[in-house]
Amino acid sequence: MFTGLIQSRGKLKSLGNDYFQISCTSNNSYQILQDLAIGDSVAVDGVCLTVVEVLPQGFVAVASPETLRRTTLGSFPDALVNLETSLRAGSKLGGHFVTGHVDAIGTLATSTQTANAWEMRFTAPPTANSGWQRQIAPYIVSKGSIAVNGISLTVADCDADGNWFEVAVIPHSFGETNLSYLQPGSLVNLEADILGKYVAKFLRSGSKSHPEPWEETPTINSLGTITPEFLAEHGFI
Repeated sequence: MFTGLIQSRGKLKSLGNDYFQISCTSNNSYQILQDLAIGDSVAVDGVCLTVVEVLPQGFVAVASPETLRRTTLGSFPDALVNLETSLRAGSKLGGHFVTGHVDAIGTLATSTQTANAWEMRFTAPPTANSGWQRQIAPYIVSKGSIAVNGISLTVADCDADGNWFEVAVIPHSFGETNLSYLQPGSLVNLEADILGKYVAKFLRSGSKSHPEPWEETPTINSLGTITPEFLAEHGFI
């Protein structure tokens, strides 16, 4: 589990056979390297990877074929990536719950600098629109959370169908992450808010009027009707 607050940046280099070397390049790399051990989890551009070797200035991790298929890892040589170690018990939760399991790939449509932020719009790549519609669009809501390359961001605006969303990135986040290196058309890893996914599943489960015989626990429907209005009134969405 991660928070979406990036601790450092690094360079990703493919070693072949699904192995990657991540070299820590930022001045604050100590946040990644201190106490780093084999078996630890590190979010690399929002992708949860397991450390298999610790290096003096980085580490080696392995990615499964499924991970490579669903993410941007390995797509670009010497890619600059965002890094965050896993959340420890008792640590501050300043972003939102990020699992490190990427849902879909998005693309930067526009990036506009304003007086105090960068307004960035993301949408689905032409070749991956189906994945976006299934895994991202249903969970995009205004003022909701989303992880872009592992960065916890707030949706500032979106359309009703979730075909695009905009975020306002403050100068600190823009300068300390790889968002400042993106150009229109650049691909990014996206993870929808896990809490939103659970709410959506609960709403679907609540539509079951007759539980199956093997279901031993009460369904949501037994608690009464749960609607989007009910969730909003009680602060869930």
